Amino acid sequence: MAHVSELISSNIDQYLKLHEQKSLLRFITCGSVDDGKSTLIGRLLFESKMLFEDQIAAVAADSRKYGTQGEEMDFALLVDGLAAEREQGITIDVAYRFFSTERRKFIVADTPGHEQYTRNMVTGASTADAAIMMVDARKGILTQTRRHSYLVSLLGIQHIVVAINKMDLVDYDEQTYQKIVDDYTVLADHLGLTDISFIPMSAFKGDNIIEQSANMPWYRGPALMPYLEQIEIDQDKLLSTPFRMAVQWVNRPNLDFRGFTGSIASGQVHPGDRIRVQPSGQESTVERIVTMDGDLSKAVAGQSITLTLNDEIDISRGDVISKVTGPAEIADQFECTLTWMHENPMLPGRPYLMKIGTRTVTATITDIKYQINVNTLEHLPAKTLDLNGIAVCNLSLDRPIAFDPYDQNRDTGGFILIDRINNSTIGAGLLHFALRRAHNIHMQPVDIDREARSRLKGQKSCVLWFTGLSGAGKSTIANAVEKRLHAMGHHTYLLDGDNVRHGLNKDLGFTDVDRVENIRRIAEVTKLMADAGLIVISAFISPFRAERDMARSLVNDNEFLEIHIDAPLEVAEQRDVKGLYRKARQGQLKNFTGIDSPYEAPESPELCIDTTSTSVDIAVEQVVAALQERGVLPL
Repeated sequence: MAHVSELISSNIDQYLKLHEQKSLLRFITCGSVDDGKSTLIGRLLFESKMLFEDQIAAVAADSRKYGTQGEEMDFALLVDGLAAEREQGITIDVAYRFFSTERRKFIVADTPGHEQYTRNMVTGASTADAAIMMVDARKGILTQTRRHSYLVSLLGIQHIVVAINKMDLVDYDEQTYQKIVDDYTVLADHLGLTDISFIPMSAFKGDNIIEQSANMPWYRGPALMPYLEQIEIDQDKLLSTPFRMAVQWVNRPNLDFRGFTGSIASGQVHPGDRIRVQPSGQESTVERIVTMDGDLSKAVAGQSITLTLNDEIDISRGDVISKVTGPAEIADQFECTLTWMHENPMLPGRPYLMKIGTRTVTATITDIKYQINVNTLEHLPAKTLDLNGIAVCNLSLDRPIAFDPYDQNRDTGGFILIDRINNSTIGAGLLHFALRRAHNIHMQPVDIDREARSRLKGQKSCVLWFTGLSGAGKSTIANAVEKRLHAMGHHTYLLDGDNVRHGLNKDLGFTDVDRVENIRRIAEVTKLMADAGLIVISAFISPFRAERDMARSLVNDNEFLEIHIDAPLEVAEQRDVKGLYRKARQGQLKNFTGIDSPYEAPESPELCIDTTSTSVDIAVEQVVAALQERGVLPL
């Protein structure tokens, strides 16, 4: 018995080693809702022997229940269960399945076909090596086919199979097949797609899935599975691409070891190679390549390693290690293509978090050049970007990063945007190139800093950011605070919402986009005034938390006081000194905060003043006391 057990264990070990050596192909299926994607994936799982007997029995029973004729199984039922799984809480609406053959391992992503799920198509395609474009032989090239083909070309997927499905429903007609080939070839030429194979099939019947079908003797190409097994994965391209490794972790288990851990995105590295750390530009030489299984003489794309260097240089998570012979580019402003993935629209000027590789920075869309109609590829003007919208934009970051254009390196050219408030993923983008001004504009060093300016004025600079509904009392209290500080001999400046709109921001309206830009400009002005050593008093509705957080981020933490001037909407509306609420209620004033535009109240302001129970004089005393507690004013 022991001999049999050892033999079984040996066979299992051999099988696992053989399985580990197989190459992995990631591909997606895409197309219209009824083109047969689920049926195809179910057929591939069945033919690759990846199903248990009870699964097959359950599908056979369900096939009879839902009316499949004869003994044939409806393989779509194998994948339809995934839809229920997604409804029970899976966030990204893409279903992944794993299967393998004797020659290769596969991961297939089943992406939805509806236009409203464009974001899910982008998610599934972002890591794919190949795409199966499903086309119903009865319907030919549809709008969804064009949309998904554009997205495939946009995301740089090289290998495309046009699976002309349901040939059994057109009597396996060669002319029908050839018409679709001709039509898609025109589309592919327009999109710049080159590596395309056309396979006529019936996923339901099994024609041309595993082997060539006798029902289509006129087709002499490979069946689908043999084709997928022989697709050349772009591993060689990754190896020949310049070396890139984003630092994920600084490994310091003890004082005798300091290494930099990450996954190699592209290229290869050897001990002795001269490297550059970006964006800092520091250089050193690779001393060792460390892994759990010992040191390596070479590491290549896809491996996770730890590098030790010959020099003690400052490296942090998010830095990119390149070779000095082919470093990444450095910039903080870019042109990019952005896919918006959230129900709330993208607003230019609003700060978002951007994650690229292992680095997270603050990013702002400064300009939408044009939105792309993914159905017609037409370029359209746009001020905002809604759910599933795709646009070419200008992007500005709060600091320089190392990058490569996406068409050269997916890992160092692709990014996601994250909401600063709830940390949800709201967008995905591809970097095209750095804007020229990113290289031509540099900060000019000056000799007089804010501390010197503050000392001259005998005070500490500070920003008092008053926020609240129209009519809450912001301007009244802000004006009274400035009078008190002026009487105490302090240097101040009051920025009031209405006053600023007569000059600096007179070109802006009251849409969400304009409100974001309004506060962005004011925040930059308050930053400059604080840098001049002033106590800056800003009185704006500033309805969105994201913009108030952005204003806070521009100055030192201890220099910003968010003051919520709080009054219920009905109280503010009763005051209505300017008659604005009345106009908004009558429909004469659109996008009015509190009526048809939201106000996001501060969650943890430094000071909250309820003007229904607090007089102006007491409010001023509260503000002065808060400044004294922070050391801005003497006690």
